[in-house]
Amino acid sequence: MKIQELKELSVKELTEKLNEATEAYNKMKLNHAISPLENPAQIKAARRDIARMQTELSLRK
Repeated sequence: MKIQELKELSVKELTEKLNEATEAYNKMKLNHAISPLENPAQIKAARRDIARMQTELSLRK
């Protein structure tokens, strides 16, 4: 998700997306530990998306 898209969301929507992304990241990480993913770069991308969302939330507070 791009920064511009994050700025357009409300705080509530951003919090919901952050929770969803965190759950998906944890699930992806667990699945990768059991059997390797086809594209392990997805884990890195998910982690960076979560960081972007957290940064945007902290800037709004």
